[in-house]
This record gives sequence, C-alpha cells and structure tokens, in this order.
Amino acid sequence: MCGLTLVRPSKRYEEQVMSYKKEMSQNGDSFDGCAGLEDVRTFDEWMDFERRLREKYKEGYVPSEVFLAVRQDDDRVVGIIDFRHPLSDFLKKFGGNIGYSIRPSERRKGYASEMLGLVLPICREFGESKVLVTCDKENAASQRTIIKNGGVLENEVTDTVGLSKSGMIQRYWISIK
Repeated sequence: MCGLTLVRPSKRYEEQVMSYKKEMSQNGDSFDGCAGLEDVRTFDEWMDFERRLREKYKEGYVPSEVFLAVRQDDDRVVGIIDFRHPLSDFLKKFGGNIGYSIRPSERRKGYASEMLGLVLPICREFGESKVLVTCDKENAASQRTIIKNGGVLENEVTDTVGLSKSGMIQRYWISIK
C-alpha cells in the first residue's frame, strides 16, 4: 500500500484539483472519474456536481460519489475516483460504476490499484455486491489495476460512443466481499 486516503472534495483541495486539471490537460489525458472537471473553469463550478452533471446528461444522469485520492504523508491529491450508482443503460454498456484517473506525474506508483481498492467498501455501503469497471482494450495499466482488485472480464464491446482510443471497451465485474 502507498498510503492513500479517499476524501470528499472540499475548498481545502481547490488549488490541487485545479493543478490536477491543468496537468491532465497538458498531458492530453481523458478525465476518467473526474466528474466533468475538464468542462469547468473554476473549482466552485466543478463542486456543483449534482446540478451541472444533471444538466449535461439529462435523462442519462446518474448520481455519483466523488473522491480525491490523497497521499497521507504530504496531503497531495494524486487521483480522482467516482462511484456512479445505479447503472444507467449507457453505463452498463460502456462506462461502468467506477471511473478513475491518476495525475500524470504520480503514475506507475500503485496509486490506481490502491484507490480502486479503497472505493470498493464505499460501494458496498451503498448496497452494491458487485461493480462494473470498464477500460480501453489497449490500456494495460488499467487492466492490471482492475484485475488486481478482483475484476473478472465479462466481455468486450465495440466503442460506438468514442470513449476509447482502440475502439474496444473491456467490461470487468468486481465482486465486493
């Protein structure tokens, strides 16, 4: 374990969240699990998750629990993860219950695996006995993260909505103990 804790976003992390956005944008990364961080100009705008995401997704909106993955020894935000529940038809096919990302400067340190492991008990608290996590077929790092946390590949689907680089999305189920 790397010593992460999951915390709800708050003003305390405003600067770090906005620098996270900048780092992700400069690296050309997708903002998986970031609750639309790529779409906002300010932290306060981002924090208005419910209204903003309901307006963006309309009838496809699904509530989500958003967490910052904070490294305990220096209080640095290294990742963002969200748990979406219940699954909409779109999420069942393409997006899953959980989305996550790690800031580029903090990758390859085991944070994604730890962060995913930390959110699973939270999913259980919301009544889930299993969760769906998806990734691009060519994203070997995400595949390892999901499998390390108990993910079992159900199938692959053609990405008809443009979420992946490869055109194929892998769908994994994780049973929550």
